[in-house]
Amino acid sequence: MTGRRRWSTDEILDTAAELLRTSDAETFSVRKLAAALGTDSSSLYRHFRNKTELLRAVADRILLTAMNGYQPEGDWKQRITALALRLREAFGEQPQLATVWGRHASSGTGSRMVMEEVLQALRASGLPDEEIPARYHRIAILLAALIAAEAGISTITPEEHEQGMELFRVAVLGADPERFPALAHFARDVRPLKADRRAAFEDILAAQLAQIEAESGAVS
Repeated sequence: MTGRRRWSTDEILDTAAELLRTSDAETFSVRKLAAALGTDSSSLYRHFRNKTELLRAVADRILLTAMNGYQPEGDWKQRITALALRLREAFGEQPQLATVWGRHASSGTGSRMVMEEVLQALRASGLPDEEIPARYHRIAILLAALIAAEAGISTITPEEHEQGMELFRVAVLGADPERFPALAHFARDVRPLKADRRAAFEDILAAQLAQIEAESGAVS
């Protein structure tokens, strides 16, 4: 009788990523992953102590993908912006994993590479060292929130999208001008959340970086 196949860590993470393409962190389980691999849960616990550790490892692979081939270019604001857009693109290809990253974070090599680049860029901004950790934290929260929110929208079905658009039209275009005067006034110019997501992403990040620049006195 032949023994069960021994799955490598990379193979386990590949399969986990595939399962997470069509599910989320709540419905994902080590048991389902083991079933997909044709093994039992105990064999996977030799690689990861628990579900959270496994999810963090999957999210870290997305960060590694984003950092693959990355070379810092331009000033500190351009570096952070370029990195942020790479993260957005990487999680855009696997949107279900964006919420995993936002919720569970990561402590792997990919995470350290992202942290190192942001911290290096912030040092180049002219901020005093004692202020950099707090600024890094704000940028990290901002990026995780924006990327997770965008990913959530990108995973809806066409039917859900159309239903949402109909509800949007009713709520905005059908607003009572006496009760909601400002909404009625701007109704035809207000856009749904899914519109111009990249532009909104860049504008919000630029505002955060501009605030850092104003406080540090750095010259772009």
